[in-house]
Amino acid sequence: MTVRRGGEYLDGLRRNPREVWAAGRRVADITSDPVFARPVQSIATLYDLQASLEHRDTMTHDEGDGVFGTSFLIPRSHADLVKRRQSMQVWADATFGMVGRSPDYLNTVLMTWAEGADFFGQRGAQFADNVRNYYKHCRNRDLFLTHAIVNPQSDRSKGSHQQDDEYAHLGVVEETKNGLIVRGAKMLATHGPTADELLVYPQPGIREGEERYVLAFGIPAATKGLRFICREPFDDGTQSAWDHPLGARFEEPDAMCVFDDVLIPWDRVFLHGDVAMGNALFAQASIRNHTGHQTAIRGLAKCQLLTGIAIALTRTVKSDGFLHVQEQLGELLGYLQLIEGAILMAEQKAEPTGRGAIRPAFAPLQALRYHLPKWYERMVQVTQVLAAGGLLISPTEADLRSEIGPDVKRYYRGAGVDAEARIRLFKLAWDATGTQFGQRMLQYERYYAGDPVRVAAGYYASTDVAPLLAMVQRAMKTD
Repeated sequence: MTVRRGGEYLDGLRRNPREVWAAGRRVADITSDPVFARPVQSIATLYDLQASLEHRDTMTHDEGDGVFGTSFLIPRSHADLVKRRQSMQVWADATFGMVGRSPDYLNTVLMTWAEGADFFGQRGAQFADNVRNYYKHCRNRDLFLTHAIVNPQSDRSKGSHQQDDEYAHLGVVEETKNGLIVRGAKMLATHGPTADELLVYPQPGIREGEERYVLAFGIPAATKGLRFICREPFDDGTQSAWDHPLGARFEEPDAMCVFDDVLIPWDRVFLHGDVAMGNALFAQASIRNHTGHQTAIRGLAKCQLLTGIAIALTRTVKSDGFLHVQEQLGELLGYLQLIEGAILMAEQKAEPTGRGAIRPAFAPLQALRYHLPKWYERMVQVTQVLAAGGLLISPTEADLRSEIGPDVKRYYRGAGVDAEARIRLFKLAWDATGTQFGQRMLQYERYYAGDPVRVAAGYYASTDVAPLLAMVQRAMKTD
C-alpha cells in the first residue's frame, strides 16, 4: 500500500484500538464515537483529497519503487520545494488552516530525519538504520503521525530529574534485550487518539543529569500501556454546522500521553541517553527549516480566512467606507503579503544540506515563527472589534426556522444581504475568534512554535550579525 484513501485510514483505526479517555469514559471505537467521529472524518477527507484525480499529480510523487505522498518527498531541487508547498497548500486550503496536525506536518519531521539519518548514527549505525526503516514503514503505508514533545507542567522551576516524582516526565525505567521500558507522561498530542503512530523526541534545553529523559522513538498509537487522556471536548457530535461552521468540522482532540511501563522495541529507538545530541536534534536534522515551511503555508491559509472574514463583515454593514476601518483591513492584508513573501524567500534561498538534498532557508521561516502568532492574534482582535456587538446577538438556525423566523428575517438583515446570510457570516466570525473552538485556535497558534521568548532569543543567538555591525562601523566613519 502506498497512497491510501480515507476509508483505509478509518479501517486502520478500527483494526488497531487504542486506550483513549474523554470526559470520564473510555472510548470504545474511535471512528464511531460521537466525540471523535468528526475529527476522524476530517482527516479521512484529507486522504481522499490526496488520492483524488484532481490533486494526485501535486500531492504524490513517484520514486521508482512506488508512488508516495509528496509530504514524504526529500527535496533535491527548487522544483521539489515548490511541489511540497503546492501539496501542503491543498490540505491547508481545504481546512482553512484550522487543522494544525494535518498528516503533512509529522511526515515532514520524519522526512528530515531520514534525510539526516547520519546524525542519529553518531551513537551507532543501527540508530540511523532505525530512522531510515521507520521512515519507509510510514511512507509506504501512508500513515498518520502525531507527536508529544513537551513535558507536563508540573514544577517548571525544576528539571525532569528534580521533580518529586522521578517519572512525572517520560523517562527510561530499564534497558532490556528487547528494548527500552519507559514510564511517565508527555504532552501535547494533538490528534493523538486518532493518529496511527506517535513520535516522541526531545526539545533543546535539556540539562546534564537528565540522560534518562532524552528519548526519540516512534510507536503505534495502539501500543499496550500507552494511554491518551483528552482535554474536555468542545463538540459532542451534536453541534450544528450551520451554527458552528468551523468547530463542527475541524475539532482536533488534544491529549496527554501516559506511558505505563511501555516497551519501545530497539528497532523503534532513534536516540536515547545523550544530552548533547538531544539538544542538537532540532538544528542538525533540518527540522526547523522544513516544519517552518509547512507551518507557514498552513498559517497563511488561516490568516487568509481571518482577513476575508473581517472584510466580509465590514461590507455586510457597509462600515468599510470609513478610513479607520480601511486602515485596519489594510494592516491585515499587509500581513498576508509578508507571510507569502517569507515562504517564497525561504524557497528561493534554499540551503544545501550537504547530503544531496536542500532545505528552505531558516532565517525567513524562523522570523515567521515569531511574528505569525502575533499577527494572527491581531487578526482575531481586529475581527472582533470591527464586528462589535454584532458578534453577540446571532440567533440559531432553529430560531430562523421557528415561528419567530419573520422577526429574525426582518431585524437581522445587513446592507444588501438577507438575514440568513448575515447571521451565518457573523457566526463564522464568532466561531473563528470567540467560541471555545476559536479560543483554542488562538492559544494553539501562540505556542505552536514553542515559547515565543525563546524563539526570538534563539533567532538572535543563531544569526550572523557581523554584516550589520560592520555597517554600523562604516556609518560612523567620517573620512
